[in-house]
Amino acid sequence: MAGPHPDGGGGRRRAASRGTRARLALSGALVAWSLLLWAAVSHAPALFFPGYRAATKAVESALAAATGLVPFAVWDLALAALLAWALVALVRALVRRRSLLPWLSWVLLACATTAALLCGWALDHYAPSLASEVGLDVGEYSTDELASATEGYLADAAGLAGEVARDGDGRLATPDFLGLARVAGAAFEPLAPSYPVFRGGSTAPVKALLLWGRPLLMSGYVGLFWAPTGEAGVPVDCAAADLPFVMCHEAAHRLGIAGEGEANFAAYLACEASDDARLGYAGSYSAFCYCLNALAAQDPERARQVVADAAAGPEAEGVLLVLQDRADAAEHYEAYRSGFERVGDAVNETYLTSFGEEEGVRSYGLVVDYLIAWRKARPGS
Repeated sequence: MAGPHPDGGGGRRRAASRGTRARLALSGALVAWSLLLWAAVSHAPALFFPGYRAATKAVESALAAATGLVPFAVWDLALAALLAWALVALVRALVRRRSLLPWLSWVLLACATTAALLCGWALDHYAPSLASEVGLDVGEYSTDELASATEGYLADAAGLAGEVARDGDGRLATPDFLGLARVAGAAFEPLAPSYPVFRGGSTAPVKALLLWGRPLLMSGYVGLFWAPTGEAGVPVDCAAADLPFVMCHEAAHRLGIAGEGEANFAAYLACEASDDARLGYAGSYSAFCYCLNALAAQDPERARQVVADAAAGPEAEGVLLVLQDRADAAEHYEAYRSGFERVGDAVNETYLTSFGEEEGVRSYGLVVDYLIAWRKARPGS
């Protein structure tokens, strides 16, 4: 009969202790590395770009390929599983009256690894502006120029509104999420020959958010790019009018276009260049909505007049479809309104300002600057 282990289990305890110390040390090293890299890139971006964006694009492409075997976001389910594991492990440690340090070391390592991957990609916020990458002169604009852009994008959307699938009542048909996800994932390929910033990235389909999609909508947001897995994700119940544009927005983040306003403009360019009617309409529709919101904030009466004139003009049928889609989207999101929106804005505000976007959550609307400049650069549009 075998006797007790010569060291009474001390060897296992020492090995476990070494493992705990190693995880704590690695966690600290990852945090330190992230902070140092953050300090270096934010203070001297010219030393890192454009090479840094190319590197993150390559990393995200590799991650997207690794997680691209399934149509849903891997992190969406994995996060729930990890949280469940952490809770079970914590309860077991407490019940057995064991030290919590090993459990804490695993939690810290998971958090530090995630933060390092997030930080590595988020430093693309310090890249040269997308305007400089596409040769666009973006500056201040007048209310007249904003009104003109609003009219133009509404006309564009009205002209395309009848080309997308609709039901008997004229409302947008329920989109084919997976088919649209494949198209949106590769939507930047037509732009690559003209603009190097869009070259070399992943063309993997956009992913469906199954578990965290509804909480995301309740927080006031309609998409999320998760850098640690390279996945551009969108809730399956995103409003039909917004879905193609949001998918392209998240795919733009995967290409290292980190700024929210710039990702919006990149999404517009991808939609405009696409031969898929769903993307073409969504791009013009979203551009109109952003410009109309900005005009309504500056001059509400002018905004109402722009819409009224268009609704009484030669494109009245298409205009009414666009306005119906806008009303349907607002009604759709109303069902998700909650107190979590303030939490979502606070978290996003902290993240954006931490990485140099001084406008915070207002940066999404900065796409209007780009949209006006884009129309001014193309006479007759």
